Amino acid sequence: MRYIALLENLTGAIAKDCVVSPEDNGIIYVIRPGDMGLAIGKSGANIERTRKVISRPVEIVEYADTPEGFLKNIVAPAKIRGIRINKTSDGHTVAQVTVDPHDKGMAIGKSGKNIAKTRLLMKRHFDLDNVVVL
Repeated sequence: MRYIALLENLTGAIAKDCVVSPEDNGIIYVIRPGDMGLAIGKSGANIERTRKVISRPVEIVEYADTPEGFLKNIVAPAKIRGIRINKTSDGHTVAQVTVDPHDKGMAIGKSGKNIAKTRLLMKRHFDLDNVVVL
């Protein structure tokens, strides 16, 4: 709650959620649709000020009402070719994200950091059990 209030006071953007990233101990903010410009600020001034006050890495993801839209926002700027969400025979929900081959490394991230963040956020907001990048 403290981190959400801090972001809102520093930037004017409304945060829907805030997660501490297990990989780098950074903060991942999920903000209201349309508030990305406010959160980043002119030339990144707002996000940089937030990083300095928190003394941690900060990431911002814009929320979307659909799992497909939210996935696109999480993996941006990677170019997505398609998204399929399926139920497995054991009842789990899995999202398959097909990205441009040149952007696959960006979508997965160094040591799987980005895909871990994607899985965490999708589980938390849309109850998806797994996300696979193809």
